[in-house]
Amino acid sequence: VKDGSWGTWHPFWMTGIDLYGSTVGIVGLGRIGVAVARRLQGFGCKILYTGRRPNEAHAAEAQASYRMLDDLLAESDIVTLHCPLTAETRHLIDAAALGKMKRTALLINTSRGPVVDQEALYAALVDGTIAAAGLDVTTPEPLPTDHPLLALSNCVVLPHIGSATVATRQRMATIAADNLIAGVLGRPLPFALAT
Repeated sequence: VKDGSWGTWHPFWMTGIDLYGSTVGIVGLGRIGVAVARRLQGFGCKILYTGRRPNEAHAAEAQASYRMLDDLLAESDIVTLHCPLTAETRHLIDAAALGKMKRTALLINTSRGPVVDQEALYAALVDGTIAAAGLDVTTPEPLPTDHPLLALSNCVVLPHIGSATVATRQRMATIAADNLIAGVLGRPLPFALAT
């Protein structure tokens, strides 16, 4: 609108992919992965998931089907990462993994930057191995302003603000305070991370 290019309508101008009817692969079906799946259900998505092992309770709530990672990558139109960063998940999405994805696929990383090999991702975006990426996390954070990913039109990078709503930040403060009080009183932390 600002640059004046809105004056003429083109059938494929500013189009994107449609969530409706797409297959979404969730890597890491924990609390956040399940929450993402619940939101996707309203779009009629087929939801796949992978993780260390099948989780029937989470799968039922998410209405998701378990797949091995390679199968999830091959079947998904969108792959969204919600796994923790561990020795096993560092560079989980590397050149080989990206090569298993559809050329039309979108990769979303809201987990941790090192889960994705950014050099491999850059190459995959440049050569068309995958269509696009959305990154809320990077390596390093913040990403240098001259990083090559920032120059790509098929890569959107956010400054780790995926949870940036007033309500979420208020809940985060309450959780931190509850954990602090429990720790000072020598009680178990109500919001401890499972390891």
